[in-house]
Amino acid sequence: MEIGISTASFFPRLVTEDALAALGGLGAKVCEVFFASFSEYTEDFARMLKGVADGAGVRVHSVHALTNQFEPELFSKGARARQDAFAIYERVCAAGEILGADCYTFHGATRLKPAVKYSFDYPYLAGRVNELIDIAGAHGLTFTYENVHWTYFSEPEYYASLRRLCPNLKSTLDIKQAMQARKDYKDYLAVMGDSLRTVHLCNYDSDGKLLMPHDKAGVVDFRELFCALKGQGYDGPCFIEVYDRCYEDFKEIGCSLDYLGDILTSID
Repeated sequence: MEIGISTASFFPRLVTEDALAALGGLGAKVCEVFFASFSEYTEDFARMLKGVADGAGVRVHSVHALTNQFEPELFSKGARARQDAFAIYERVCAAGEILGADCYTFHGATRLKPAVKYSFDYPYLAGRVNELIDIAGAHGLTFTYENVHWTYFSEPEYYASLRRLCPNLKSTLDIKQAMQARKDYKDYLAVMGDSLRTVHLCNYDSDGKLLMPHDKAGVVDFRELFCALKGQGYDGPCFIEVYDRCYEDFKEIGCSLDYLGDILTSID
């Protein structure tokens, strides 16, 4: 395993290319690129970003788009809306291919009415997901579904049900999203199993306030987390993905990078 940084940690303070350069300056060697808007879903932008990554000495492991711009419509029953969303999705995959990314991090459809109990048409959803997996694969990317508390994948059972119909489905674990869904991250690990490809890291206090990983007020036991990941054979990257309200200075992200790196080294 290795510790990296997601450029989402700098959003919206820095545009994506400046965020990528900044995380390289903090010492990160691997990253997830968060594309912030439609103008970034282009081959020209990806080529420019690839130059920035190479100059900063950073490897791009995964790409991640701004979910609500198109991902929910990938499941639309309306053919035109779905086709338009698929066209945008393929542009993001093409950009990821130029960056040399291994994975696409996916949020998918949202739960717009959290008080409503959702009933999922798994055969239909699986059909769309399998299409998305194939498109990503054509661009050399692995499609990974992330647990997010405000999306369909807020419950571990959703992924377990979908995975039975999508044999090539992989996953991303986000521990802060698990907490916000009022679940133990281990519940997600149990259904992800050997499909896990990416991990997102943040810290939080006993009231659920999000914090930097190195913040002593946090309750996340990162040693326990890393041991759990190693215990099920995970050897991929773990990315610091925090919100800009969690810190005042970018140097704090670097402090968390060093802090988590020390913990990981101590258990190798």
